[in-house]
Amino acid sequence: MTPLTAVGDELQQAAEHGRICALAAQGQRDLQRCLAAHPEIFADGPFDGALTSSIAMAIAFSAPWSTAAELRLTNRAVLWGFALDWQVDRLASSGPELDQLVEGQLLVVDGASAATDDALGQFLAGLHADLAAVPAFATLGGAWRAAARRTLEAMRREWHWKTAVRDRLRPPPTLAEYLGNADNLACTVVNVAHWIRTGGTATAARIDRLIDASDAVQRALRLVNDLSTYERDLRWGDLNAIMLVGDRVVVEQELTSLVTQATDLLGELRDDCPREAAYLTRQLGYTNGFYRSTDFWGVS
Repeated sequence: MTPLTAVGDELQQAAEHGRICALAAQGQRDLQRCLAAHPEIFADGPFDGALTSSIAMAIAFSAPWSTAAELRLTNRAVLWGFALDWQVDRLASSGPELDQLVEGQLLVVDGASAATDDALGQFLAGLHADLAAVPAFATLGGAWRAAARRTLEAMRREWHWKTAVRDRLRPPPTLAEYLGNADNLACTVVNVAHWIRTGGTATAARIDRLIDASDAVQRALRLVNDLSTYERDLRWGDLNAIMLVGDRVVVEQELTSLVTQATDLLGELRDDCPREAAYLTRQLGYTNGFYRSTDFWGVS
């Protein structure tokens, strides 16, 4: 390779990175408008510009072939997941309060109108309406509703685990139980929404296999997150895989195994669904790199 060729390659690579960052900037602007329109659910502290930037950047680098319009719904689905997580983990103070929150969201998932005093439900209702307007929702809406129910029930389950462990009413869950509840990370529910908006006939025909692969990526990302946020989880009183086994090395070994399982599933999908497989692969790689240096939440 000549010096001029190397320079040309570097220019082309930098231009592509710039294009993806511009795609993320457009996504962030839309998310900032969401924050401004719903101040009652997007508190100034945790929901800042860095969070919306991080969300938009993650989605843009996971699906760089998409347009800003195509990624708008995906970005908003991620924002809903963060808002739900914040309300469950940080704001719900009792079992009945948690149940009211979760049951309200479940009703909206099934197409009901949100209560007038349910700001998060109203945000979800807008997301639901945007999804329902996509023709593929007629075929894939059931898959999204199932993924959303799994996410909501997983967040509720972890809240009860965490509370019971704190109050010494039960031992912590096993690592297998914890990973079996990885839907509380809200990745697959976002991915199904993304495929409804951007997928084609092959996506619909292979949605079950895609969800299996997404779940495998989600389990790996659960551990990527935990390895990065262990100290914060200690401060916040959250569960973390390292706490469950008492050895970081064991968690790292489990992560290696989960990544292998996920990449094997993605390899099987690559011929039939190349873009969807690439999206999940890039999601796994990007998030792993992101968590080496920082966290989505900016509050300590």
